[in-house]
Amino acid sequence: MTERISTGRQDWQQANARYLSVALAWLRAKLEHCARQSHRPTSLAAPEPPPPTPEQSRSLWRRFRPAEPAEPLRNAQPLLPPAPEDAPDEHLRRAEAEMATASAATPPPALVLLSQLLGLSLFEREMLLLAIAMELDTGIPALCGRAQGDPNRCYPTFALGLLLFDGAWDALSPEHPLRYWRLIEIDQAGGRPLTTSPLRADERIVDYAKGLNYLDDRLAPLFTPLDAPPEGAELPPSQKALAGAITEHLRHASAGRVLPVVELLGNDAPGKQLVAAHVARELGAQVYRLPAALLPAHATELETLARLWQRECQLLPIALYLDLMGAETDSSQPGQASALNRALARMGGIIFLDTRDVWPGIPQGSFPVDVQKPTAAEQEAEWRAVLGKDAGDGPAKLAGQFNLGNAAIREIAASAGAGAPVGRVWDGCLAYTRPRLDQLAQRLQPKATWDDIVLPDAESTLLHQIAAQVDERSLVYRTWGFGEKMSRGLGISVLLAGEPGTGKTMAAEVIANQLRLNLYRIDLSAVVSKYIGETEKNLRRLFDAAEDGGAILFFDEADALFGKRSEVKDSHDRYANIEINYLLQRMEAFGGLAILATNMKNSLDQAFMRRLRFVVNFPFPAVAQRKQMWQKVFPPRTPMLPPGAPGALDFDQLARLNLTGGSIHSVALNAAFLAAGAGGPVTMAMVMEAARTELKKLGRVVNELEFRRQGLPGAVA
Repeated sequence: MTERISTGRQDWQQANARYLSVALAWLRAKLEHCARQSHRPTSLAAPEPPPPTPEQSRSLWRRFRPAEPAEPLRNAQPLLPPAPEDAPDEHLRRAEAEMATASAATPPPALVLLSQLLGLSLFEREMLLLAIAMELDTGIPALCGRAQGDPNRCYPTFALGLLLFDGAWDALSPEHPLRYWRLIEIDQAGGRPLTTSPLRADERIVDYAKGLNYLDDRLAPLFTPLDAPPEGAELPPSQKALAGAITEHLRHASAGRVLPVVELLGNDAPGKQLVAAHVARELGAQVYRLPAALLPAHATELETLARLWQRECQLLPIALYLDLMGAETDSSQPGQASALNRALARMGGIIFLDTRDVWPGIPQGSFPVDVQKPTAAEQEAEWRAVLGKDAGDGPAKLAGQFNLGNAAIREIAASAGAGAPVGRVWDGCLAYTRPRLDQLAQRLQPKATWDDIVLPDAESTLLHQIAAQVDERSLVYRTWGFGEKMSRGLGISVLLAGEPGTGKTMAAEVIANQLRLNLYRIDLSAVVSKYIGETEKNLRRLFDAAEDGGAILFFDEADALFGKRSEVKDSHDRYANIEINYLLQRMEAFGGLAILATNMKNSLDQAFMRRLRFVVNFPFPAVAQRKQMWQKVFPPRTPMLPPGAPGALDFDQLARLNLTGGSIHSVALNAAFLAAGAGGPVTMAMVMEAARTELKKLGRVVNELEFRRQGLPGAVA
């Protein structure tokens, strides 16, 4: 099949080359004939032509006829030998016959096809051939000068075309094909009349006439071709049905004059590109992506870009993928919205608009469709296809935790390598979903485990339940059918409340470590903005980036964002309440795990409390719990005195110090530095000295009796 297409292409190229040869011979014959006619002497006794009638004078479209010379040329040698007036030009007649035969060939030559596609009249096609011939035949410029009676005018003009061909003035109009489609360029410098200004064929059109069809090199730096989906790589059923609906809609709409813009909604950019590529393949077109940020701001530049793209749509089977996802274009800004709508109206052809939400005011109408990632079942099937039968329950766990498209799944599996264990593939998913969050949140490296955290049994059980629910979401929501009854609230929201240092951040690390997920602490400085609406945009970016499932969102000091709504007294209160309302909605729609930590539980809005799946209260540790913390706080490699030795740590006495887990860690760290400075092991005196410093820092009452027993300097008797 490929060889047959290649052979047919070569045959057409040869036929097109023969046509150009015949067309150039015909044009040379016309120019030579015109040159002879313009240099034939005229008689003084020749009768004056009759004056034009009033109807002819009023007509703007009558053929241009140059004025005849006032007297015959004397002592002038003709540039070409004169032909008898009554003898037909046999050479021109044969050239015209060959031209007519070549123009009627099937399939048509490139120039004839171009005329059909762009709606050129016969005169306009001949004018275009005259301009193209300047690039193909070095003898044409001299013939143009002779035909115009001026050797310095070695270029084609409209005046020359009106002498050579049967045409009318309307071909000069900017609304007619030659100038509308930018097929020719007019060098009208120095106040020169339009009819005598030099004409030059556009380089793209010259190459098209030669049989070379490619995207205009002025568009190539802006437009990037989307890779066609590989053969055999089918869309998942949900996206395939969506692509079929789009294809049918465009086919039915193609009978009209203007195609609607296909709005691809959602935040799954790779999935939308894949759907657009499949639709274009069904329609026999190649998709080119243009970021909206590259659209010219100036109206003239935008018009030029749109006109060139319109022309390419006539010459090539192409479609436009206009990407708004990475642009700063905002539909709420009237100036930006109108500029983009003007571009959409002028571009024409098949247009896919990659946008998060419906774009308002599209002039030619739109066909909005929501493009979602494949369903969990489709993702599991894709994981099973790329990982093989030996993956066990890995595909189900991967599909239950990560929300990825088929292209991302294939990319991650290929990076992990054939036969890779599920653990390596899991790490690949974490790396794939990580980069988009790093700009809005701080990534924490979870190191704490269940052995490191000390909590009462009730609170510890709740933390284990949180980890278990995240791990078993796929089973409950999909296999057991709970997801079919729920349109929201599929994520898990947790509140960790307690005094500073009671272990809230450590608990978040323990859960992330257990689930093998990235933990991101929200950077309030990057999210909260003083400008109206910017905080909501940052929150949307944050939640959208975490939707792929590879991250836990940790809102430390959550009361700063989730505080109570207040009575509206001025515009500041109104917009602050809008931020809270948006956060309420987004938290409920979020499908992952979000952990909120606060020291001020009562400051949170009650609407948030209703949407929380778990609330874990971290109490101030009791004596028994503090003893466990002291026993675990020093790493095994820390030099310590053996139990019972003079100066060894007394954990019972340390447990009586009224400190939280965070303060105990600070005391242990400071004591370790004291021991390192002294060049010996950690002693009880060093720990008590560090503890006294910590208590004073916290503003607590220091029982100097406890410190005097250790013989610490500065102790009050």
